[in-house]
Amino acid sequence: MPKPPLVSASELERSSVVANNTMNRERGLAGVNSYARELGFDPVARLAAGPAAPSWLDLCSGEGRALREAAAVLAADAVLTAVDLVGPLFPVPAPPNLEEIVGSVCSWAPSRTYDLITCVHGLHYVGDQLGLLARAASWLAPGGRLAAHFDPESVRWADGSAAGRVVVPALRAAGFRYSARHHRLTLDGGRRVRLPFRYLGADPAAGPNYTGQPAVGSHYTPV
Repeated sequence: MPKPPLVSASELERSSVVANNTMNRERGLAGVNSYARELGFDPVARLAAGPAAPSWLDLCSGEGRALREAAAVLAADAVLTAVDLVGPLFPVPAPPNLEEIVGSVCSWAPSRTYDLITCVHGLHYVGDQLGLLARAASWLAPGGRLAAHFDPESVRWADGSAAGRVVVPALRAAGFRYSARHHRLTLDGGRRVRLPFRYLGADPAAGPNYTGQPAVGSHYTPV
């Protein structure tokens, strides 16, 4: 099997498969094309049932429509943070309890923990998916939940062969739950996560994944 040409994070973020993706740009809170449907739970209901001043971090948030809708119904002291490489294409002022950050989820880091962290189909366009998952685990509050879509077929070894059968058990050993039916990873409770893999680079020409959209291949070597 020929080794695929791998690119750096900066090269990946300039590639057409990442810069032009539209996977999460119009998704709202509820309905057919919604966070509730994709995550399998209502984010606002979960936050409202939790501690006072709930907090939600949405990685790869697209237009940020879901968080803007949440800001309108959650308490005024809720803390909502949206991070996206492109951000809103037609920005209007965000609600006071919502911070919209335009930047790379691979280099950005928060200064606080969150009760809910989501990444709806965003990992498909991230080079070091496992690195982001490990970092996000440390951003969770003790009773918080992380929920993200994950495609095991997108993680590969250096030679391009499939690594998912090794990676998924390692994620489960670290505390993640994985639903193959829904392609969802969840983690309850913030913690330090170390995964036994070293990131090598990304393949922006990996082709379509289970969504039918072009996605990124993430290559690792075991450590």
